[in-house]
Amino acid sequence: MLCVRRIYAFALRRCQFRTLSSDTLLSQLNSCTTEDQVFDLVGKNKAKLSEKHVGSAISLLWKFQKEKSHLLRNIDYVKNHSQFLTLRILAENKIEFMDNDLLVDMLYNVLRFSVEAHDSLVEELVMEAWRRLERFSLPTLSKFALCLNEQQMYSSPLIGKIADIVNVNLDSIQDTRVLSVLMISISSVISRNFRERLIQKAELLLETVNFISFNHARRMVQFLRNVRLTYRPLLEKCNKVFLENPSQLDLENISLILGLYQSLQFNNTEFRLVIKQKLMETIDDCNNPVSFTRLFAALGPMAGQEVRERLIATALLMAEEFNCHQALVVVETMEEMECRNSHLIQKIASLLHKYLDKYKPTELAKITQALVLLHCHNAELYTKLRRLLVGYLQVNVVPSDISMLTRVLSMLPSSQVDEVVINRVDAVWPQCNLSDLSSFATALVRWVRHDQSHQQSTSGPSAKLLQKLSNCGYQRLQKASDLDQLLEELRYISGEWFEEILVEETINTCQRLMDQITWMNVLEFSSFLIKTNYRCTPLLDRIASVAVQHMSKIHPSGTYNLLLPFTVMNYDPPQSEEFFETCIQHFSSHLGCFEPHLLVLLGYSLAIAEYFPPALINAIFNVDFLTKLDAQLEILPDTLNWRVRLRLMELNRAVCLECPEFQIPWFHERYCQQMQRKGNGSTNTAQQQIHRMLGEILGGSQYAKVSVLTPYYYGIDFECILDKNKKPLPYMDQSIVLADLVQWGPDIQLLGKKGLPPGAQRIAVEFLDSKAFCKNSCHLKGEIAIKKRHLEILGYQVVQIPHFEWNSMELSSKDAWMEYLKKNIFETK
Repeated sequence: MLCVRRIYAFALRRCQFRTLSSDTLLSQLNSCTTEDQVFDLVGKNKAKLSEKHVGSAISLLWKFQKEKSHLLRNIDYVKNHSQFLTLRILAENKIEFMDNDLLVDMLYNVLRFSVEAHDSLVEELVMEAWRRLERFSLPTLSKFALCLNEQQMYSSPLIGKIADIVNVNLDSIQDTRVLSVLMISISSVISRNFRERLIQKAELLLETVNFISFNHARRMVQFLRNVRLTYRPLLEKCNKVFLENPSQLDLENISLILGLYQSLQFNNTEFRLVIKQKLMETIDDCNNPVSFTRLFAALGPMAGQEVRERLIATALLMAEEFNCHQALVVVETMEEMECRNSHLIQKIASLLHKYLDKYKPTELAKITQALVLLHCHNAELYTKLRRLLVGYLQVNVVPSDISMLTRVLSMLPSSQVDEVVINRVDAVWPQCNLSDLSSFATALVRWVRHDQSHQQSTSGPSAKLLQKLSNCGYQRLQKASDLDQLLEELRYISGEWFEEILVEETINTCQRLMDQITWMNVLEFSSFLIKTNYRCTPLLDRIASVAVQHMSKIHPSGTYNLLLPFTVMNYDPPQSEEFFETCIQHFSSHLGCFEPHLLVLLGYSLAIAEYFPPALINAIFNVDFLTKLDAQLEILPDTLNWRVRLRLMELNRAVCLECPEFQIPWFHERYCQQMQRKGNGSTNTAQQQIHRMLGEILGGSQYAKVSVLTPYYYGIDFECILDKNKKPLPYMDQSIVLADLVQWGPDIQLLGKKGLPPGAQRIAVEFLDSKAFCKNSCHLKGEIAIKKRHLEILGYQVVQIPHFEWNSMELSSKDAWMEYLKKNIFETK
């Protein structure tokens, strides 16, 4: 090959005088309109082709492909043509004569035709580019970086060298295309500080450059996905670019952006409403498997019931045409939609069964999870899935992959854990992070519970392995020295194993590292603390301190995450008023940047802490906002939809009861009645005990009401009424109506006393189970505190019976329980 290259180089030097004829040949190439014309010209002029001719020919061939739709492109025809092979041989022998731009263009265009990374031409082009790297202009460097990215060289030394060049020249980049390409190309090898500099540069260009391309903004979002950082200021700027270019929001781009947003857990109502309308307009045109699966995945989760049924009907008709990838997309979307159409579930399951051997391990894991959560009944399919998953588990050596496979294997309908699984987990656990350890432990616990023969065993292989996992988790926490790394491992961790075994040690580790809580990670740390349900006052104090000092650096919408641990856990930090007022001032001038549902959640969170900022309350309780909220609720997932509606009702109730001066009407009567009809009204053993004993204490069942509904629709376990002499009043002798007295106004505090004899007092008796308290504390959580406060406003004397008191050794007999109830009911003030 080296001899051939020398011959070509000599010939080229000898033939420089043929410039005129070469220009003629270049003109002939540029006048070609089809691939065959290019190939015909190449075949007739092989000896005359210079490096520029070769580059122009390959560039032209790619130009023809770009002008065609994806369905009409004939990449394979071009790639396999004999004259294309000729062009590749010529290109490889003329590499050293190419200028920098031509060299990189050649690599870029060759890769468009799916030429493999190990092809000698590609390898030679990459090596030559590496040698010239320092001499590349920034646009050429970005194009070369993109080529390396396409070859999956994400963490190679070459990418590291490119990152160094970008780091030195970052301030001189003024082109969003160059910056966005470089950002995604080097995202795997950059430090945290360099990441922040790239984000700041991207923000600056988005603010100062007159025109921002849709694709440039998309790449910036992709960069944030690559580095797993939900940085809202940059996301919002990119989102604005998308909305300003509605013509580019086609099905493909919508699917890409929705996938990126989902990975980043970023939601924007305006964007979703715009794309929902665009998707609705394309329903009739999506009549092939490619376009329909994209439509189904994008529109299905946010569509109303009527549109969902239409999509499901079309999926049933088209199912036989789906390839393996499309079937996977459809079943994942069905899981997200919580689809319950048994015909479609069985049809897709049969299709997946047919394609099962074609899927990669990660895809098999997604299929398993989707089918189990869709309650699919197909024993034969599950048997094959299990065999394939176990097979991949036996040969895999990557801890995260093994934990993923173990987790989904435990979801399959099987009563026994496979010895192969135990052995693989036992072999890999020392290399695992906390997230992987949690996956293993959750799977093992699930198997132990299903396997009757091992339920009582503490010496079996599963129990021994669980102990090893717990010890490893402890050791990993004790050695932890980087809070950000710890938070990364804890991000998706959940389940009983973590809550019962590791949560206390995790909190101790966080206390040891709490000096590392900064404005950059405080929001993530707050979210983690909420998930643990662990009331650690030093950590809460640190969050408050960081927030007060650095509030201006935190995105306004982040104040919800900051406040949530304090309101949920019912804790006031030192300088509590300063902390809450700082948060309120920070978001009050930025209410427009909040998603409607987040504003409702923020309002209720503050109401728990007895804060009712007028700007926030007036922003929420007006017709325009509620109209926007209604529109957003239509596109939110069902679980979040339900939660936001509930919080709006609770905020409405809190404002009516605690701030009548706002004159906000109570408009949730119908909603509460609907919720009441859906309630199950079940009682636990302790509540049944209390009910029987109340009857004995008060003198009969007619003296106590069970499951009472108060004005404003608070449910209380038991109610009784005592006269002014602390004597119980029977309900049959009273003409008292409770639930019809709902009103708002300055006399609201008298509401609960209407219809009672003078001096009489309503008593609300509430049994508080473990959910009413933080994991490690006897301190009431915020939701219980606000309920008590509101019941007292309604005229009740509230008697709360904590589970740890009722179930204590001190109250281990009926007489002790009776005495406890008497003391709490009759000695109330």
